[in-house]
Amino acid sequence: MHYTGDNLRHFALPLGGLGTGTVALAGNGALRQWQLHNLGNHEAHVPDSFFALRLSRIEPPLDEVRLLQGPTLDPSDTPLVTDDVVPTGERRLQELIRPIGPTTVTATYPQAHVDYETDLPISLSLDVFNPLVPSDADASSQPVVGFTFTLHNPGDIAVHGKLAGALQNSVGWDGVTPIDGTSNPLYGGNTNRVRNLRTPDGRWTSLVLENATLPVDHPGSGQLVLATDSEALAHPQWTRPDEFVAFLNGPTTPASGASAPGSTWNGGLAVPFDLRPGETKQVRFVIAWHFPNRYVDFNQFGPHPQYGHSRFWLGNAYTRRTPDAVAAAESFIADWPEQQALTSAWTTAFESSSLPGEAGARLAALVADVRSPTVFRTAEGDVLGFEGVLGASTVMWGGRYGGSCPLNCTHVWNYEQTLSRLFPALEQNMRDTEYDVMQAPEGYIPHRVRAPLYMKQLWDVVIGGPEEPALDGMLGTVLKTYREVRQGAGLDWLRDRWPNVVRLLDHIHGKWLQDGVLRGIQPSTHDIDLCGVNSFMGTLWLAALRSAEEMALLLGEDGKQYRALFETGSKAYDDLLFTGEYYRQILDPDETRDFQWGDGCLADQLIGQWWAHQLDLGYLLPEDHVRTALRNVVRHNLRTGFHDFEHPYRVFADGDDTGLLMCTWPHGGRPDVPTRYCDEVWTGSEYQVAAHCLYEGLTDEGMSILNGLWSRYDGTRRNPFNPIECGDHYIRNAAGWSVLEALAGYTYNALTKTITFAPLDIARSSTGWSTPFVTNTGWATATHTDGTLTLTCHAGHLDLDTVTVDGTPYPVHPGNPVVISTT
Repeated sequence: MHYTGDNLRHFALPLGGLGTGTVALAGNGALRQWQLHNLGNHEAHVPDSFFALRLSRIEPPLDEVRLLQGPTLDPSDTPLVTDDVVPTGERRLQELIRPIGPTTVTATYPQAHVDYETDLPISLSLDVFNPLVPSDADASSQPVVGFTFTLHNPGDIAVHGKLAGALQNSVGWDGVTPIDGTSNPLYGGNTNRVRNLRTPDGRWTSLVLENATLPVDHPGSGQLVLATDSEALAHPQWTRPDEFVAFLNGPTTPASGASAPGSTWNGGLAVPFDLRPGETKQVRFVIAWHFPNRYVDFNQFGPHPQYGHSRFWLGNAYTRRTPDAVAAAESFIADWPEQQALTSAWTTAFESSSLPGEAGARLAALVADVRSPTVFRTAEGDVLGFEGVLGASTVMWGGRYGGSCPLNCTHVWNYEQTLSRLFPALEQNMRDTEYDVMQAPEGYIPHRVRAPLYMKQLWDVVIGGPEEPALDGMLGTVLKTYREVRQGAGLDWLRDRWPNVVRLLDHIHGKWLQDGVLRGIQPSTHDIDLCGVNSFMGTLWLAALRSAEEMALLLGEDGKQYRALFETGSKAYDDLLFTGEYYRQILDPDETRDFQWGDGCLADQLIGQWWAHQLDLGYLLPEDHVRTALRNVVRHNLRTGFHDFEHPYRVFADGDDTGLLMCTWPHGGRPDVPTRYCDEVWTGSEYQVAAHCLYEGLTDEGMSILNGLWSRYDGTRRNPFNPIECGDHYIRNAAGWSVLEALAGYTYNALTKTITFAPLDIARSSTGWSTPFVTNTGWATATHTDGTLTLTCHAGHLDLDTVTVDGTPYPVHPGNPVVISTT
């Protein structure tokens, strides 16, 4: 997608590996949101870290130093976001070094191309990426960012100069305490040194930024590397940007020794170049980092007096792959061409697909959710996730810095589908945690896990968000278990987990089931207790029963009890709740009306059916009723224009925005205290409802939701790579991967080694169709042209027996119209 002008205001593309932390490329080419130091903080800024150009010409004379950033844009008035905030250090820098000129950005996550508009006699662009290889978690978890600058001289006069990169030594920093120039109370003892590296394609020069005075277990202990692909000039230690400008203009004497207490050094590299008329040259830079000491430095839910004054070390999995930032940089540099080709293949698969409109780039951006600071892996390899990253949307209750609502919240992660598809082994690890660590002896599963995982878990205590274990989260665990089996976890894993599933279902059955439906207090993702009979919890229950039946059959066990409960429940829910228009909630006379919706129209009222379509479980309720209800959800809840709308709590859609409200009361009857968050617009629910519409063939309805969502996040007032809910990079948004599969009509079952394609008409072109897809063994593109389906595997391999296209199955062997190739 192309971003220009006002669309660059909120543009901030996070760069970094899975669980490594990130730094964001801003729309003007600057680096912002420095979140490398084990803490989410969208306001974090490391000053004096930039790229610059000195360009000279002998005749007619020219000598200019320019900052490789476009001018800053004034912030917008959008509530609850900070992606448009220009750090003070960046503004100061632009006062000292003139910006090169306006930018245009073309981006498909995790790659971006920046064109600089300039009055200089050369053209200049930047390509930036970090490695992303679906199905290869290690390759996708590298703490590196690669920058390639392309310089071209279109004129008839030779020019020369230096292309430079600068980076502050932020080792020792906590990721929060403001930095003023090179001053910060956490700095002191920092050193920078030059290190040369020979590679098969030439000699690299690097600056190694470290602090040997810090204890090995210090929270800020670590290492940074800035490297470039030539024998560069180095200015390893300086404090002010004007010193670096002087270095670009001629020899200077760098400072020596460790930095004084409360201060650090900046370091920089400059690559000399000559450009003859018509000549083009490229210069590459790498930023790499290594911060191994992640601790439990976030407030966990529930009472925890046993923590005392101890620090609990968690570590980071990425730091076990390479021992320091030097090794991380060298490993990346050695395989740069291959890793860039693999990453480019991924982005190209979306850009060249037949997905409609903006869908390709928008769905590729979903991977940023799981690679943001929302998700990390401990040194032991356990996958832990917050709900999001604390920020402007959480100040009123949880502060601005760190992780939002720890950890592995089962009810919010009920929506997430992206991690399970791209890295199924990591998602499987989260199920292991739920069963091995979180599940109580009675069978229930609290909706949060405490870290470290050996700590006493949240059994028989008030949790928070909601207070008691969330029922929808437990039902989701059953669904996710079956999903993981289909994604490649295998029958042995299922056989090991089946007793846990049975205990969980028995607990739910015994506590909530009455007359075929779930009744009583039902803690939910709305952070309140639902009551009565409702299809939100009901369809999750029905889908869980169908999943349990399928899992029992896979193990050769009797699944009849689950089928019987399903059939009884399906009829009861439909009889009790379907109004002829949508599914309502009914309450017993003695049940509270506070925080309920009653006769209202809930956006997520059919969430279990969305799950059922993804798992090939069939219809949970009458098909025609499902379609009617879904059509009316969009009719009643999709709103265009919020100027006259009253927001009692958080504002995620305003002004001229289009968004799907969580609940409406089209025929009156709104309770005095309605269900919490009813007047909000959640991107995760929008993706869930939109995908469900597409599964049902309600294309116009589904695309109207998606177009409204994408218009809100077009860069003018919100960041395309940062969904907001209870924090930034909110994981509920990762429901969006189901939109890709709904558009492509794609399903995958590793047990039977089958995949299915049946793209919607809007996902086809006049000559055929093309879409990326992922299995547990690799990822590929599927291209259907002239009656032939070609599956091109780009990473890993495809282990398939049958491919079904538009309802016709084809065994995978020579002679059938299915061709499997590799790049």
